[in-house]
Amino acid sequence: MQPTTPTQSPNTDEQISVWLQGLLTIAWADGNFDPTEQSLIASITHQDLTQADNSISFQAVSLEDLSSTFKPDPKLAENFLRTAVMVALADGTFSSSEDEVLHQYSEAIGCGSEMLDALRLTLCQEEKEPETGAVTLTPHPEVRHDLLDPVRDWLDGLEIQDPKVARFLCKMIPAQCPFERDITLFGRKVVHIPPMCKLNPLYEQLVGMRFRALSYLADECNEDVTPYV
Repeated sequence: MQPTTPTQSPNTDEQISVWLQGLLTIAWADGNFDPTEQSLIASITHQDLTQADNSISFQAVSLEDLSSTFKPDPKLAENFLRTAVMVALADGTFSSSEDEVLHQYSEAIGCGSEMLDALRLTLCQEEKEPETGAVTLTPHPEVRHDLLDPVRDWLDGLEIQDPKVARFLCKMIPAQCPFERDITLFGRKVVHIPPMCKLNPLYEQLVGMRFRALSYLADECNEDVTPYV
């Protein structure tokens, strides 16, 4: 039996470079990256964008590059925007800065505006405890399960067709739901964060996308996916 030939990506190196640069840009959008996350971005940048050094700094993707790369191919544009949305949701919250960047992406590539408008319903609000002043993140009170069904269906339509994009998603999306936790400062609780699966109404889509990326790498690319499990 001859060895299976790994599936070739239908996308060009230039398209994937702009794709990953766009995902890195949305990952940085909220400005909230701890040293572990910075190290992860550095490794992704060095490995998949083949930059000259390991610096975590990079140039944000330009809207002109996004438009010229994705707008001529609506299917490719939709898949890019789906992955960008999932990277924005990967930490369990959806910030206004991420929302703004995604809408800029949508306008530049000419798709997804209706889905992003619906996604705004997932914006998490902050509630302060009157006694301690600690902040608790909670889902937006207007979120209704059925209102997000079109967004869920849209996100589930993602097709994984490139190993670099698949690896990025496996690295950025947590392998399991982060535990409920408190963040303390000088011995005082300042933020309470519920489990992601309770905070994020699109958590199942996030897990599904990661599973499809893993399956693509294992089944289509014949890669060892144990580092991501």
